[in-house]
Amino acid sequence: MKTIDATLRKLRESRKLILREVGAEISLDPTILSKIEHDERMPTREQVKALSDFYKDQKNEIIIALLSDKLYYEVRNEELALQVIQVTENKFKYHKKNDKYKINHI
Repeated sequence: MKTIDATLRKLRESRKLILREVGAEISLDPTILSKIEHDERMPTREQVKALSDFYKDQKNEIIIALLSDKLYYEVRNEELALQVIQVTENKFKYHKKNDKYKINHI
C-alpha cells in the first residue's frame, strides 16, 4: 500500500537525489517537499503536476497514490466507508461502460 509521501520518497531515493535537487528542478522549497514526504502536508495539484512531470515514468503511480490518499482521508471515519468505496467503484464501471463519464487528468 503506497501513500503519496512514501511514493515520492521512494522515487527520490531510488534516483539517489536529495530534497534540494528535486526542489530545484521543480521550483519547490525543499522544506515543503520534506513535509510532503513525511506526511505532514498534502501536495497541491500544481505540486503533483510538477512532481509527476519530473518523475515522468512513474506519473500514474504518483497520481494513484495521491488520489487514493485523498479518498481515504475523506471517508476514513465513516462507518460505511468500505461500502461507499464499493458503490463508487460500481459507479465508475457503469459510467465508463456507458461512456457518460469523462475522467479528468491532473
